[in-house]
Amino acid sequence: MIVKPNEILLWSTNIPENSQLTGTNKISPKGSYTNVTTPLLVVHKPELPNGLAVLVISGGGYSHIASGNEGYPVSQWLNSLGITAFELIYRLPGENENNRQVPFQDAQRAMRMIRNYAVTYKINPDKIGILGFSAGGHLAGYISSMSEYSFYKPQDSLDFVSARPDFCGLIYPIVSMQPINSKTNSFKNLLGPNPSKENENLFSVEKQVNSHTPPTFIAQSVDDPVSPIENSLLMFHSLREQKIPVEMHLFQTGGHGWGMGKSRSETLEWPKLFLNWLKQNKILEY
Repeated sequence: MIVKPNEILLWSTNIPENSQLTGTNKISPKGSYTNVTTPLLVVHKPELPNGLAVLVISGGGYSHIASGNEGYPVSQWLNSLGITAFELIYRLPGENENNRQVPFQDAQRAMRMIRNYAVTYKINPDKIGILGFSAGGHLAGYISSMSEYSFYKPQDSLDFVSARPDFCGLIYPIVSMQPINSKTNSFKNLLGPNPSKENENLFSVEKQVNSHTPPTFIAQSVDDPVSPIENSLLMFHSLREQKIPVEMHLFQTGGHGWGMGKSRSETLEWPKLFLNWLKQNKILEY
């Protein structure tokens, strides 16, 4: 695969637990990735970087990566604020012999890589966050709480760099793998048709929240037809129990998959609310 100047390969040699998938990453006319044979970071650099960086993870039910609607426009918005955005193109379980570890391996490696390249991209290594949408919210939330766990064997010195995000944003996230989500594509594509109760618990983000989980921002519509609102409520309560700083915004309408916000709905406010939260927590200072 030909790597573009603004792309960074996540794995230099051996991709852990790689499948027999062949060909190159496919991108639909709407900007959706499938057939992810080469996990990578798409780097969006602002003209005047302010030191902040965000790993942006699009959703897609763990069956595709909705960059066109989520990752790309959000990265462009972050750039307008001076924030360097790294869009994650991660492997999908269904394309990897139903190996549920692969997206977490890619996300953890990506966090380490961004911190390792902090000087190159003029980033403060203590101000690197993660922002996930829908299934990407599940991936972002899971990586945030499981940063002390290694999803793969170290390959090089980069794998000894901290993988913990300094802050986390979850936008209409899939959180739990409990029965409330048993009909979602994220549940089916990650856990399969007959998951064990053990795996339902293991891959439920709210059950992994701990004292190392970073400050978290949550936004979701109450009328979300894909991700039941209980996802955000469960995450909020778990964060509160662990005394992790959290801010949550629930919009009356908006549905699901609104990216930067749905036209003529209150969901258009979430970027402004997220920006205010960054300032309130002294993550962004201006």
